Amino acid sequence: MGAGISGFASDRDAVCVSPQWKTGLGDIPESCISLILASLDPPEICKLARVNRAFRRASSVDFVWELKLPSNYRFLVRRVLGENPDRLSKKEVYSRLCRVSCFDGGTKEFWLDKVSGDICLCVSSKALKITGIDDRRYWNYIATDGSRFKTAAYLQQIWWVELVGEVVFQFTPGQYSLFFRLQLGKSFRRFGRRVANLDQVHGWDIKPVRFQLSTSNGHQATSECYLYDPGNWVYYHVGDFHVDSPSTPIGIKFSMAQIDCTHTKGGLCVDSVLICPTGFRKRL
Repeated sequence: MGAGISGFASDRDAVCVSPQWKTGLGDIPESCISLILASLDPPEICKLARVNRAFRRASSVDFVWELKLPSNYRFLVRRVLGENPDRLSKKEVYSRLCRVSCFDGGTKEFWLDKVSGDICLCVSSKALKITGIDDRRYWNYIATDGSRFKTAAYLQQIWWVELVGEVVFQFTPGQYSLFFRLQLGKSFRRFGRRVANLDQVHGWDIKPVRFQLSTSNGHQATSECYLYDPGNWVYYHVGDFHVDSPSTPIGIKFSMAQIDCTHTKGGLCVDSVLICPTGFRKRL
C-alpha cells in the first residue's frame, strides 16, 4: 500500500512540475540561433526561418547574411541595382543580387548563385561589335524565346564573320570561364513545339571558328572548334582567367572569328556571352 501511495505521489509531482520546466525551440536565444544560421548555406537558412518566429527574426540579422555576400557587394548594389547599399538590409541585398538583374540598357545580366554566392555575368549580342550588323543582307536581330534576352543576332550569309566584345567589371577572387552561346539554325514555335529551320546553315564544317580572350590582368586564351549540333543552343568554351583582387575592376576582351574568305557562312544565331565560375561548367 505504501508503494502505491508513493507511486501516486510521484505521478502527481511529475504532472505538476513537468510543464513548468518544459522547453522548446522557441526558448533558444535569438543570438544563439543567429550564430548557428551563420554557419549554414543560404537555402538552409531560408528553410529554418520557417520553424517559428524566433528563427525567422534570427534569420534576418545582418551579420548572418553579410557573411554570405561577396566582398565587393557594395559595388554590385550600386553598379547592378543602382541603389545605395546602406539603405538595404543585408538579407535584402543578398536576395536582390540572387535575382537576374539587367543593366547597361538591358544589354547585360547579372546574378549571384543562390548557394555559393558566386558572380555570374551575361552579355547580350546587342553589346557586341559585329562586322556587317548594319547590313540586313547579312545580319538581323530576331525575336526568339530561346535567347536569354529574347533577341538574338542572326546571320543569313556572309564571307567574313567577326564578333568582338569587352566588359569591365569587379569580380570576386577565383577562377572564371567565358563562353559564347550559339546555335546553328533559326528556332521558332510550331503548334506549341520548338522547331529549328536549318535551311541557311552552311560553311561551318569547312574551317573552325577561332575564339579569343584577354584580360587586363594578363590572362590570354585562344581556342578553335567547328560549330556543331544544329538546332540546339551550345556553350562554346573560349578560355579561363583568374581574379585576385575583388576591389580592382577587370577588363575582359573576347572575340569570335571565321575570316576565311574562300567560302561563305550562314544560318548562325548568336545569343550571348557568359562569364561564370569555372566550376559551373558542368551545369551548362
